[in-house]
Amino acid sequence: MVLRRGRAALIGVAVTAALVACTDAPPPAPAAPESGALPGVELPQVTPQPKEMRRLGDDIAVRGRVEVVVDPLVDEPTRDLARQVLSQAGAEEVVVRQPGEEGGDVSLSVRVGDRTSPTVVKGLQELGVDAPAPLPPEGYVLAGRGGDALFVGASDPAGAYYGVQTLRQLTSPGRIAGVAVVDEPSMPLRGTIEGFYGPPWTHQERMEQLAFYGDVKLNTYIYAPKDDPYHRERWREPYPPDQLAEVRELIGQAAAHHVKFTFALSPGTSICYSDPADSQALLDKLSAVHAAGVRDFSIPLDDISYTRWNCAQDRAVYGEPSQAAAGRAQTELLNRVQREFVDRNPDVAPLQFVPTEYSDLDDSPYKAALRAGLDPRVQVMWTGDGVVPDGISVDDARRAGETWGRDLFLWDNYPVNDFDGSAGRLLLGPYAHREPGLSQELTGLVVNPMNQAAASQVVEFGAADFAWNDAAFDPARAWRAAAEHLAGDRSTAPDPGLVADPATADALGVFFDLLHAAPLPSGETWLPPAPELSRRIDGFHRAWQAGDRRAALDGLDAYARAVAEAPERIRAGAPPNFTSDAQPWLTAADLWGDALLASLDGLRARTDGDEALAGRRFDAAARLAAEAGAVRSSPEEVRPDAPVLVADGVLDAFVRQAPTLR
Repeated sequence: MVLRRGRAALIGVAVTAALVACTDAPPPAPAAPESGALPGVELPQVTPQPKEMRRLGDDIAVRGRVEVVVDPLVDEPTRDLARQVLSQAGAEEVVVRQPGEEGGDVSLSVRVGDRTSPTVVKGLQELGVDAPAPLPPEGYVLAGRGGDALFVGASDPAGAYYGVQTLRQLTSPGRIAGVAVVDEPSMPLRGTIEGFYGPPWTHQERMEQLAFYGDVKLNTYIYAPKDDPYHRERWREPYPPDQLAEVRELIGQAAAHHVKFTFALSPGTSICYSDPADSQALLDKLSAVHAAGVRDFSIPLDDISYTRWNCAQDRAVYGEPSQAAAGRAQTELLNRVQREFVDRNPDVAPLQFVPTEYSDLDDSPYKAALRAGLDPRVQVMWTGDGVVPDGISVDDARRAGETWGRDLFLWDNYPVNDFDGSAGRLLLGPYAHREPGLSQELTGLVVNPMNQAAASQVVEFGAADFAWNDAAFDPARAWRAAAEHLAGDRSTAPDPGLVADPATADALGVFFDLLHAAPLPSGETWLPPAPELSRRIDGFHRAWQAGDRRAALDGLDAYARAVAEAPERIRAGAPPNFTSDAQPWLTAADLWGDALLASLDGLRARTDGDEALAGRRFDAAARLAAEAGAVRSSPEEVRPDAPVLVADGVLDAFVRQAPTLR
């Protein structure tokens, strides 16, 4: 479709307001004044939101020759990232050296290393920055103002990497913001679980996702696609060499971005719990993947039945199928994995486990059996009060933890779209209805994304912000930040210092609103469709019913044009992997936008007394709406495929109702 005439500045302001105001979440509490902030000097935006950030003084100039002085704490990915960040900021040459090596003349020295090293301690003291020493795991402190020195201190390699990721967001052409940041994550485990049904992600999509996780400080990826036969149905069989080679490449990519690659094996559909051969097959499969470099493991026993056994031997050993019997059988299996695999490999992280009962708060014989016998070191995952809950509260998590007898690890089934109630939907709403304070009850949080990997970044962005600092989480701010991330200028890719194109970010904001709805399994939505467009249409109806038809039409016109123009702007400015994922919805949104404009044209003609023209425009709107309603998602991209939904119940209702308005 061709770009239509528009009011770009007005639309940009309106779209920004939409992203701020219409997340269907309670408004955030007013922010407390930043300690030590300089009056009138705006702090830069960093996502995830740091625990503490304040202005120290003038920005730091970046020019000429810059050095990065690193100690052994700082790994090669962090050194490479620092080079890229400073080069993008304007350094003509970036030299990375260790303390004591000859450095030569430089315009700026960036010291990255152990928080307790004398140079970092002294530098922070001179800047008046107080931070714990040592810092908590993955924590960092960053400080600099004016002058020719900046310091990043951490207690581990991940913290140093995250400090430089924050430095990336503090840079602009020729300068680094003069701030102090003292930061650490609220949750130890933060990430995603590729745990959906339907087409798994491609290898390239996984590689891209792992790089993105490093950017937003997510540290966990759980490989668990239901439709990978070697993960579930053929779990006993070793991975073919070509697939194992891909696993090794993913492990390397994860390590380069400080992400834990977690391998999940799901034997529940066919395992004979009492058969030593099956237990050994499970251990052998885990050992083979361990030899490939995996150090994090999960055993999901979800979406199976405990009303039947997979072998007669289990009936003889554990009795008739029941909740309690299943709990005992699974406890014995998991405890064996703990003893004979995890305990024998000191480099392996705590074992993760998805129980068969994963989505409620009530006690049961199954939970009682696991609570009584399961090794306390095993991390149990839970999806909230429901498979797809309409919210997750601190009280829910506390009650669930009491039921299980341990802190839980949240598997959040949002934005996954592999169930019947989500048919036709691409879920681009905010990460919302998760209560601040969950970090006090949970050991971690992973979201289950969509089959569309790049489009999942919208919700993943918010989840990363929440998991890092849930106390200061603002759904609207994170939602806008996701739009700006996707609107980055990629003309010099790969580029760690992407600068958002405001027009593309605004267009994405409009598109996100059209795809705001998030469904429950019943199809009922817990995030409503198109709240900003709904608000504007409600305003139209109020003015129309009051008899001020011109005001009604003029009030909706600018936003209607933003809806109509957004798909083309997104195709031109957003990354190709996102536009590919969203293509059916962009096509439908384009048609619905034209239908909305045609409907307004019809109403304007009616207001002018030209009923013949009004009828033609209404007929055109109906044809466009029918064409939009026929656009389907691809079965190669998502299961189930269906006609795509765009602002359903809002756009279609307006187009259908417009001809009846008098």
